[in-house]
Amino acid sequence: MELLLTKNIDTLGRIGDVVKVKKGYARNYLLPMGMATYVTEGNLKQLEKAKKKIEIQLKEECERLREILETISNAVCRIPAKVNEEGRLFGSVTYVHIADVLKKQGIPIDVDMIKLENPIKECGEYDVAVVLSAEMKTTCKVQVVNEEEDVV
Repeated sequence: MELLLTKNIDTLGRIGDVVKVKKGYARNYLLPMGMATYVTEGNLKQLEKAKKKIEIQLKEECERLREILETISNAVCRIPAKVNEEGRLFGSVTYVHIADVLKKQGIPIDVDMIKLENPIKECGEYDVAVVLSAEMKTTCKVQVVNEEEDVV
């Protein structure tokens, strides 16, 4: 089934692309979520009219994301946690914990932007990947410290 994308989808394409997808994916996800529409002359013409407006919005969004990217690159995410005598955590630090700390620092970030291969289970300093969009990626310093010794 051919559809016209109305939103950028990392795994599929960009706004205005005509893509071939399976019927179930189209009916159950893309069309109800407003991410795509049927390919018709009217929709193509409407998209061409809206393309200039979309380009301006994309430039503004790109500038905003660059500012956020720079802020994340310079941020240090300090997470106090309970640890045993060997420095291992009771539990683990996940992308949800990291996102919460960054949000408290005033950085607008969503949990799905943080790419953590495995949960952090020991005290130390880690570089965690943060992906804002397909083109914009950075790392954030995450320090996991013993909550009893954390005096900041």
